Amino acid sequence: MTLGAYLLKLMGSRILVALLVLVGILQILDLLDVTNDILDRNLGAGGVGYYALLRLPRLIEQAAPLAVLAGALFAFAKLAGDSAVTAMRSTGFSAYRLTLMAAPAAVALTLVQAAIGMQIAPRTDHILSDWWQASTPKDPSKVVDPVTFRVGDEIVVAVPRDPDGRSLEKVTIYRRDQAGRLIQRTSAQAAVYENQRWRLIEPRFETLGTASITEGQARTMDWSENLKPGDVRMLAAGETTVTQAEASRALAGGLSVRPRTFYDTQLQRAWAAPLSCLVMLLLSAPAALANFRGGGATLIIQCMTAGLLFLVFDGAFTALGENGAVPPILAAWAAPAMFSALGLSMLLHLEG
Repeated sequence: MTLGAYLLKLMGSRILVALLVLVGILQILDLLDVTNDILDRNLGAGGVGYYALLRLPRLIEQAAPLAVLAGALFAFAKLAGDSAVTAMRSTGFSAYRLTLMAAPAAVALTLVQAAIGMQIAPRTDHILSDWWQASTPKDPSKVVDPVTFRVGDEIVVAVPRDPDGRSLEKVTIYRRDQAGRLIQRTSAQAAVYENQRWRLIEPRFETLGTASITEGQARTMDWSENLKPGDVRMLAAGETTVTQAEASRALAGGLSVRPRTFYDTQLQRAWAAPLSCLVMLLLSAPAALANFRGGGATLIIQCMTAGLLFLVFDGAFTALGENGAVPPILAAWAAPAMFSALGLSMLLHLEG
């Protein structure tokens, strides 16, 4: 076995074990919250397994960066503890080359995380949401609260009573001009989704002029093509996860329930988040130069602390971007850039 193959096998196996452990812990914690609800719906053990399977992609996506941090630290610490790095450096083998030879394992998980976040998880989330709503016990007496959302420049308040998401009740639409001033209020008893668009039933209009209000009504009226039944189901379920496609559609005039900066940040995060695995590899690479006879454990703790701080800063910048406190591009890319530079600086300092 060549040195490159050995390093890749060592790094890959450690990262895989760390990923399995972390996903297992997250899965157990998740099931502790929902198992009673699943059993109360008479779905049995099969329902628990089906839920766990559909939740698995999101859990892998969440655990991937920490798995790279933990797995890489274990792998580099083993090489340092066995004096393998010392032997390699005596032959002119640098820490930079060692990191590059171990990088394919982190790159592979980066690609997996990107595929899950952009393609797989949105589909499993949709299937899980439909399955969960279909198994919800029907309670005709349950009060359904109205929801508020935006479609383009319009603010809508409606009651999503239909589980299929193809009708709304007690619809009120507030239309605004380019300056954000209210110019029209439309009220309708219901809105139904037919022929790829929504139709208002018995709408009444109140148009605000500069000094007067004009009223009108109609039997039916075409409304919007941007709002989809899946959007209504998501609103009724109170889902908070936003995919890249949903963020793009919200910015193009589709359903939105949050500020524009939130969706801009989510678009940037869709590309920046998978790179967290590579940042974690850079932050853990200095552990390969640890000298266990001279307090090398301290260096490993420093690498682990840097990785955890990266997650904290990344989350903080994302929250600031979502609320418009910082530009979305800065919110998504600042932490990866800062901590990548930190990892490289530590490696340069130790390599000398």
